Amino acid sequence: MGSQARGKPHAICIPYPAQGHINSMLKLAKLLHQKGFHITFVNTEYNHKRLLRSQGPHSLDGLPHFHFDMIPDGLPPSDADSTQDIPSLCASLSEHGLLALRSLLVKLQEQSQDGVVPPVTCIVSDRAMTFASDAAEALKIPEVVFGRPVLAGCLLTLRIVVLSRMVTPLKDPAYLSNGYLKTTVSIRLRDFPTFIRTLDPQDIMLNYTIQEVGRSSRASAVILNTFNTLKHDVLESLSSVFPCIYTIGPLQLLADQIQDEAPRMIGGNLWREDPGCLPWLDLKDPGSVVYVNFGSVTVMTAGQLTEFVWGLADNQKPFLWIIRLDLVAGESVVLPPEFMEEIAGRGMLASWCWQEEVLKHWMIGGFPTHSRWNLTLESLCGSMLVILAWLKLGVNIDNDVKRDEVEGLVRELMEGEEGTEIMKKAMEWKAKAEEAIMHGGTSYNNVDKLIYELLSSID
Repeated sequence: MGSQARGKPHAICIPYPAQGHINSMLKLAKLLHQKGFHITFVNTEYNHKRLLRSQGPHSLDGLPHFHFDMIPDGLPPSDADSTQDIPSLCASLSEHGLLALRSLLVKLQEQSQDGVVPPVTCIVSDRAMTFASDAAEALKIPEVVFGRPVLAGCLLTLRIVVLSRMVTPLKDPAYLSNGYLKTTVSIRLRDFPTFIRTLDPQDIMLNYTIQEVGRSSRASAVILNTFNTLKHDVLESLSSVFPCIYTIGPLQLLADQIQDEAPRMIGGNLWREDPGCLPWLDLKDPGSVVYVNFGSVTVMTAGQLTEFVWGLADNQKPFLWIIRLDLVAGESVVLPPEFMEEIAGRGMLASWCWQEEVLKHWMIGGFPTHSRWNLTLESLCGSMLVILAWLKLGVNIDNDVKRDEVEGLVRELMEGEEGTEIMKKAMEWKAKAEEAIMHGGTSYNNVDKLIYELLSSID
């Protein structure tokens, strides 16, 4: 390793082991690499193997100063090709994550002494992997926490600690009034995450979240994949808890500015992408296709799936549906033969796709989905300003979904006044997002401020 490489700052990037978290952290890692950092990107062994299967045997060979490594997650070995059980994964990471990371850091320290890699100078951990804070403190290096959820969700998470002490587990009806909490939190009970609506004070996800919020407050800084004008009031509230916050989003637009093609093409999809999606879209009319993807974690019952597929079929719109093999909880996905006959030539089903490219495609016009933050930002970055509208139009897909509701949602999404209004708002937000990542914009400047902060901590 030359003297120039030896002097490089070295960032350890540790995403939570789920698809959306990996994608976001990978974009951030590419930006840091472009800014001169040596990157060690750390997946769990389970996801490392999945990436090799989906992306190819040499996909994790890395690049100069961009290396991949792995740590065990503490769960029993498995060759399954699906998202792991989240509560089990969180419990195991709580118990085994810190020791696994320390072992990796010892290995990297030995490699730096041998001149193979630069010394580790900072750790960038997912907001759900903040056991890294203990490791960073032991090395006397900064830890930066990276969060990708909606800012309102961040604020809600911060209030979980207080709320849990007040009403969790939810067993006292005195706290409830017509389905609402009788506290200063003005929100319907059903709109809280399921683990907040628990009756069990030992609930894994409740306690894991409380633990992660507490550790996050020890971080040197917090990075958020958003931009200042999006939920600005919530950002101000967060700033009172986390004084050092860097909004650097949308990361996708910043990553698109990377000039070197090699790092831009590093992929992080855990499922093998269907190469037929984009050619199929090429044959459709602009803005005519409904794109459906419930992400990497969401599952539904067989009954919900049946209602959903017939809602799509009844709408008569062309659609591209990413339907994971593990989409139905505890069962294989089985679609009715008559459904396949009904959608012949009009619908395409795929197990996974390169979503960022699909959302940029001019034929996509609507995106009914579960509205997670990554998907929201990716849609804003898309060419057709794809509309996300489950919550906006009042359909709760995770509850008692009906086919006529699905059909009506898609129709309103693609043809109705509500869809037109959402499209108008999407255009306004896309313009603000592009302004934020341009030279002199808030996200552009915050990247430089973050780099300065990390470099100034190096002795």
